[in-house]
Order: sequence, then structure tokens, then C-alpha cells
Amino acid sequence: MTAWDDVGTPIDLKGPRHRAVLARLVVARGRVVPVDRLVDDLWPAPAAGTVSAVRTFVAALRRALEPHRPPRQPARLLVTEGPGYALRPAPDAVDAWRFGDTVVAAATAAPHVALDRLDRALGWWRGPAYAGFDDEPWARVERSRLDQLRLDAVEQRAAALLELGRAAEAVPDLDAHVAGHPWREEAWRLLALALYRAGRQGDALAVLRRARDLLSEQLGVDPGPRLRQLEADILRQSGQVEERTAGAHRLWARLRRRTTGRHRPAPGPGWNQRSACCAASP
Repeated sequence: MTAWDDVGTPIDLKGPRHRAVLARLVVARGRVVPVDRLVDDLWPAPAAGTVSAVRTFVAALRRALEPHRPPRQPARLLVTEGPGYALRPAPDAVDAWRFGDTVVAAATAAPHVALDRLDRALGWWRGPAYAGFDDEPWARVERSRLDQLRLDAVEQRAAALLELGRAAEAVPDLDAHVAGHPWREEAWRLLALALYRAGRQGDALAVLRRARDLLSEQLGVDPGPRLRQLEADILRQSGQVEERTAGAHRLWARLRRRTTGRHRPAPGPGWNQRSACCAASP
């Protein structure tokens, strides 16, 4: 968990409990987190003075994030609302938020625009999402969502390269992608297709055989219909191999269906300080 001010200077977030409070508010994405919820989520053994401790940590975070705010002026970033607190920066001020927004936006963009957006989005990652909070139930769902979205973005980027006729460029990243995530059939399909379009028909067929053997030996299942169809088309030297796979935007449509509706924009007015930019790239 890292934060910067509006000129890029790191903000001192004090101790690990301050970082945990900030991370918990980032997960909520602008929604109010009641004080009682913060206590339950962040204090394993709450004591009588824990509620006061929460207020102390929030006050310290406010001073760190808005150091030049006049004493009587209400906070604009970390606000008190109803029974709790909410983090209300501009939506693009938090890496985790803008990562998801950018990947979703790329799903409906033209390939060259999508490629630029995905390159920027993947460049914001510096490590596992919410590192340091791996065992916290409140972070688990959001961490899993971001991890899944990152894998989708890697495949979406490869699909964009294929649409742009740059198959050879897609091969190295896809090769590493399937090595790290061997159960993703779409990754195997895109790798085989990239190799085929790069003029490496034998390598494409070898990749499809590897995928079939892995799925059969490790999971006891056959490859899905899209993998089987691609292999059949390549073996037959069918002209349909290009026609069937040219529509890489269909991957983007599936990604959009998975992400739209579970990715909420931050409510409330924007704020112009870049801060708390850490959840997707700690």
C-alpha cells in the first residue's frame, strides 16, 4: 500500500494499521464503511477503546493525505458520513480503480486503442494486489477480482495484437502466460493462433498437443470445442482458420460481460490529489 501526493512525492502512511485502514476504504470504492465494520475487519481482538483508536487512525490518515487543509475545512478525500468513513478521491487517483475502468473501456475500443489502454493498465502493476493483506477476508474478493481481470487483460492484449496483424509480438507474453496459468484454455488457443499466424504451423500444433495432454493428464478432461476446432482447421490447412479466429473482439465482449456490473464507479465528487495509488500495484 503506497500513496503519493499531487506532485509524485511519497506520502508517509505511518504504521501498518494506518495502511490497513486505508486499504479497507480503498476496497469499498467510495462506499461508507461503518466504524463497527472497520473494528471487526481490522482488529482481531477489539478492546473497549478500539472505536476511539479507529478515529485516531483516520485523523492521522487525513492529515497525511490532505496536509494543507485548513483546520475548520471539511475533509474532501477521507470523509465522515453517517456511521463511518469513505474514501472519495477522483476515480483515476487509485491504481486499482483506474486499472479496472481502463480494462473495461478497452473491451469496446478499436484494437489499436485497446492495445494502448491495456499496455498502460498492465504497466500499473508492481506486484500482487493488496500485498500484505493476503489473509484478510475483506480483501480476498477484491484481490481475486483484480487478479482475474489482469489475466483477462493479458489475453485481451494478445487478441488486439492478432487483430492488428502483429502475431509474432504476441508470442513471448502468451508463452509466459500459459506457463504461469496452464488451465486457461483461451490462453493456449491464442498462443497457438499467434504461432500459426507468425508462420510457425508446427509449433502451433505442438502447443495444442501440449494443452490437450496437460488437460487430460492433470484434470482428466478433453480440450474445449474452440481448441479442438482450431487444431482441426490448422491440420486441414482450412481457410476457415483465419475466418473463425479473426473475430478476436469476441474475447473482449466476454470480458465486458464478466466485468460490467461488478465494477462500480466511485460515487461522490472527484478530488484532484493523486493518492492511495496502490491497491493494484503495491
